[in-house]
Amino acid sequence: MFDHTASNTRSGPFGARNGKRAPGTRMYGRLPGGLPFLSLGAGEPLVFLPGIGAHNEGPVGMERWAQALMLEPYAHSRRVWWVNRRPGLAPDATIADLAGELAGALRRQFGRPVDVLGMSTGGSVALQLAVDHPDVVKRLIIVSAAYRLGERGRNAQRRVAQEVQAERPRRAGAAAFAMLGAGPASRRLLGVLGWLLGRSMYGKATPDMIATIRAEDQLDLRDRLHEISAPTLVIGGERDAFYSEHLFTQTAALIPNSQLLLYEGQSHMGTSTSRDLVSDVLGFLDAQDIAPGAAPGRSIRVSRRRDRATD
Repeated sequence: MFDHTASNTRSGPFGARNGKRAPGTRMYGRLPGGLPFLSLGAGEPLVFLPGIGAHNEGPVGMERWAQALMLEPYAHSRRVWWVNRRPGLAPDATIADLAGELAGALRRQFGRPVDVLGMSTGGSVALQLAVDHPDVVKRLIIVSAAYRLGERGRNAQRRVAQEVQAERPRRAGAAAFAMLGAGPASRRLLGVLGWLLGRSMYGKATPDMIATIRAEDQLDLRDRLHEISAPTLVIGGERDAFYSEHLFTQTAALIPNSQLLLYEGQSHMGTSTSRDLVSDVLGFLDAQDIAPGAAPGRSIRVSRRRDRATD
């Protein structure tokens, strides 16, 4: 799913409104294997895998500022590593290929298992990473993703790819943005916004975006989720048009040691911008730190969070 960056301006100890910049030196560059990254904060590493963008290059200018602002709340207690896919993907690349490249980069960069948060398409890559390369994943957080796309999500991403290839970026923007809303009214409004922004967002989309859409279209990890050994938190919106409540619930139920948080009334975009997201992610990681020796086992906790939904 598409990476429409939004900042989380939650106040409090993890928010950015207290006027304090996260500690540590900010770094930008490429990990081993050519994967673009930006890093900020201090503490244990938290690898952040974003959704699909128009390209696989590292963010620059306003895009870099927006990504850093989104990561800032996590960076007051973690060293956050935003890691994109490698530029120049093969047209027939699979999610397993992307996860394999990421695993190699993380092994060389850290030399030990690290916490991984995957959002949207980044969540698809994170699930594949945990299945195929358990040695690099310490704890796993999946936000707005599941073991496969829902049919509406697949159809929408196929249409975006078709419109980009036909050099109709405004139509691509409308198709992508319309899927981000929680109901018919918000989807119509977001579709109009996507049309207006489409040329600037998708007018220079690279073949990497098309390759990633095709790779995610083929993904179905349902029969392999039982292989995930890392403690896992799945967070999904009850009204996510790319997936469904059922897919989020199934994903969590099939992972041996997992928890599920469903955000009541929330869309795909609403989940990633929820005022609860940062505290839920950090709360999960902190709880695991307190009890690192907890015995593995199926531990599904479904919690419905009420937030301000958009319709």
